[in-house]
Amino acid sequence: MIQRDDILSMEYLKKTEYTGCHKGMRYRLEGVQGEDGEKQLKCTVWPEPFNYFKTPEERKESKNFLFGEDGVIDAVAWMNDKLFQEKEKWDHASENWNSYE
Repeated sequence: MIQRDDILSMEYLKKTEYTGCHKGMRYRLEGVQGEDGEKQLKCTVWPEPFNYFKTPEERKESKNFLFGEDGVIDAVAWMNDKLFQEKEKWDHASENWNSYE
């Protein structure tokens, strides 16, 4: 289970993106411009083994949250939901080495 303490501070997220992984799921949090002009926190998850840039877009799933502490907490909850809902996908993620041509 991903914990809030696994994610660096809001001061860090204000400056750059944060990436991590947990049990076959890789994730990235970054500040983005929302449709309403407000800064939002975009959370993206995808299966291992490759990084964000080498993974095809169709294998990634993203969701935007409020840019702030509450948004980080919501993003962590969303990632944990993904971990449990798609457990089989993450359990077999390490088998993907030859699947991204």
